[in-house]
Amino acid sequence: MQLTTSQSMRIKQALFEGILMVQRAMTFAGAVAALALLSGSGFAQEAAQARAATIIHAGRLLADASNGRVLTEQSILVGADGNIIAIRPGYITQDGATIVDQRNRFVMAGLIDSHVHLTHELGPNQLLDEVQLTASDAALQGAGYARVTLMAGFTTVADLGAPNDSIFALRRAIAERRITGPRIIASGASVTPDGGHGDANGFAPDVLNVLRSPSACSGADACRRAVRRQIQAGADLIKITATGGVLSNTAAGVEQQFNDAELQAIVEAAHAMGRRVTAHAHGAGGINAALRAGVDSIEHGSYTDAESLRLFRRNGAYLVPTILAGVTVEEMAERGGVLTPNQAAKAREVGTRMRQSIQNARRAGVRVAFGTDSGVSAHGGNAREFQFLVEGGYTPMQALAIGTVNAAAHLQLENVAGRIAPGYSADIIAVDGDPTRDVTTLMQVPFVMARGTVAKDE
Repeated sequence: MQLTTSQSMRIKQALFEGILMVQRAMTFAGAVAALALLSGSGFAQEAAQARAATIIHAGRLLADASNGRVLTEQSILVGADGNIIAIRPGYITQDGATIVDQRNRFVMAGLIDSHVHLTHELGPNQLLDEVQLTASDAALQGAGYARVTLMAGFTTVADLGAPNDSIFALRRAIAERRITGPRIIASGASVTPDGGHGDANGFAPDVLNVLRSPSACSGADACRRAVRRQIQAGADLIKITATGGVLSNTAAGVEQQFNDAELQAIVEAAHAMGRRVTAHAHGAGGINAALRAGVDSIEHGSYTDAESLRLFRRNGAYLVPTILAGVTVEEMAERGGVLTPNQAAKAREVGTRMRQSIQNARRAGVRVAFGTDSGVSAHGGNAREFQFLVEGGYTPMQALAIGTVNAAAHLQLENVAGRIAPGYSADIIAVDGDPTRDVTTLMQVPFVMARGTVAKDE
């Protein structure tokens, strides 16, 4: 069919008008999108307000101890999912949101203890407890100590050395909000040399055979297997006893116990399965051997030397100093009645060295994460460690960073905890006074929020 010139022109005109209509629609949609982008922050804030379940009014707020900025008169918006939505200047309100008044207090991120033992506490019955208490007893004790720890302002802890059944059950119960306690990162049983610090010691041979640690090993292959089995059982990280320890009831000193090949096998096996390795280590030889093998952190580090400090810096490893544990066992050794003679002899030697070690680490620029070894000291007194950090030369603000952002990074929770920021878990505490001037104010924590739920408000 042949089109006339007139018909052809009308078709072209219709097509042109159709194209114009499409272009106009696209331009309008683009304009709407551009407007949304230009005003996105305002819209986002309004949307955030709509999602807030709780709003905390903070008189003073230290959201991030790594930058040291203290803001005044701030509102923290917390969602129903337990995460922080936003921080807004002023004291805002919103229909349907619960207002938590902390206008007369200093608000900061929940504290993090990188070394605790929730399922027990050292006392005069320590030897009897080893043979009388079951894993169920330990779990129930742990529930009580977990609550005490949370009430002290510690919203996250790493439990480094407890019966697998007890601590993994406790971790799960807290995560599922069936009981009250801090977020738990757990190693379960320590991987230890046969007869070493983490194994049973000081009992008759037939009793030792019953109490022997299921994670004790000798030889590289056996130690690889012990690591893999701990991960299979549910370990979040691997804790090893690279040296002797104060509280093992044996006169075996505090130097290296795993050999170099065993240490290397442990680290390789753990890293291959995505787990970090932290090493209990007192003596310099054991510290250095563990660091050369590639461990991610050292617990205690009592006898660090120049080589230790070089290896810490080279590897970017953390020191978790646990000065409180050293002071506690020193005090117990002097009072008597708790420690065995073997333990007391080592306690008198090691406690002072821990305080010297943290000073050396500070001067050398070693990365430090907060840890107390509570369970040696009384649960709930964890914040006393801040005082020892300040006595070791850190400023109060640096000590607060060690107990929040540093500890979070050490435990690979840097995007979850340690700061008050959008997207982070609402782990928040408030204290009377100013911990940036006096860290002892952290010994009394009247307000605690854990994962968006108020656990304490006095």
